[in-house]
Amino acid sequence: MKKAIIIGSGAGGSMMAQELQGDFAVTILERGKDFQAFPYPINFFEPFRKAGLLFDPRLLSQIYPSFQTTKPKDGPIIVSGNTVGGTLPFATGNAVRADEGLRKIGIDLQAEYESLAQEIPLNLVPLKHWRSATKDLYVKCEELGLAVEKIPKFGNFESCRNCGLCILGCKDQNKWDNLQIIRNVVEQGAELHPNTKALSLVIEDNQVQGVVVKQGWRKRFLPADLVVLAAGGLETPKILANSGLECQASLFVDPVLCVMGIWKNAWQNLEVPMAFAHWQEGYFIAPYFDYLSYFFDPKWRQYPPQDIFSLMIKLADAPEGSIEGKRVCKPLTITDKEKLRKGVELCKEILTALGINKKRIFLGTLNAGHPGGSLPFTAQEAETLQHASLPHNLYIADATVIPGPFGKPPILTVMAIAKKVAARIKEVFG
Repeated sequence: MKKAIIIGSGAGGSMMAQELQGDFAVTILERGKDFQAFPYPINFFEPFRKAGLLFDPRLLSQIYPSFQTTKPKDGPIIVSGNTVGGTLPFATGNAVRADEGLRKIGIDLQAEYESLAQEIPLNLVPLKHWRSATKDLYVKCEELGLAVEKIPKFGNFESCRNCGLCILGCKDQNKWDNLQIIRNVVEQGAELHPNTKALSLVIEDNQVQGVVVKQGWRKRFLPADLVVLAAGGLETPKILANSGLECQASLFVDPVLCVMGIWKNAWQNLEVPMAFAHWQEGYFIAPYFDYLSYFFDPKWRQYPPQDIFSLMIKLADAPEGSIEGKRVCKPLTITDKEKLRKGVELCKEILTALGINKKRIFLGTLNAGHPGGSLPFTAQEAETLQHASLPHNLYIADATVIPGPFGKPPILTVMAIAKKVAARIKEVFG
């Protein structure tokens, strides 16, 4: 049986492993450790927070190594998963379609979306789990003429206990993630290698011979008949560059900025985030308790969590960033900044309409979590699902191939891409 190495165990890598296992002898490489939900109660860090000892978002990876933070030369802090399962166990679980750019170039994911809907529980957050402040927000948006749309989620939230810790790993397994997929493929014979960082690909005569990896202090070469890169929108371009394969200066990251108002006993910190959203051209707004700002932003540190009510602005930024070696460059363009300004003004309008004093409204920490687009598919790849510049046995199955701008949660689309690419692989190698 031919050997397939999948680099990355996130949304794309885990789905690719599911689709290829049995047709190939699958090995999954993951640079992070086995996943563990956040081991501390949130109030454990309250003394450190109040004392100002949590002063830099890059400390997040020290507090919780399953997270990785990247600070570009310009632009927002980028947060990603560094564990088995990738970023998915920490995601807010938004199951939205984000394939507009793919459809424009002739890539149709409808069949893959339908297949995923049969495999994964997709549900709206029941209204009984909405805090009264969030319900008031929903009504106020409608009164202001702002169309709102409930967001389907991965999971079944009927038995949710409203801990508010979706982004730190759901201990009760109400939120679905991809860890069960990984367990299943391992039971079926796939090999999973955590703590294994893929460094580069060995390429000869337009064919990948295998992967050079680092395990601890030791480097190894792992041979393969097929390699699938699913290491994420930052790591996949780095591995390609280390292998002599060029990407483009077309990185997007979906910047996030939260606008917080003081609302006594809102208790937004104890509910499922992003139950609904209001969509604008180039960005959307949703209720979201921003733990990054809560821990690290000095203005947010002045208030207890139950009194913080926050609106997220997620931006579809211009795909004009770059990754060169270890350096990421992602400045916001003038257009990006203008869209962000409009989003901030709209959030302030909504919060003041809810009765929050303008003097008690503060901005949070600019961050991002959806890097991608550094080697986007074009119409030329609509059928092959593989760039002509790549060796014939090398494929990509993560957000790297999504044409930007994006501005939407990508998990469902990345899994659909993985399914479609896997089907193509089986056609080519079957």
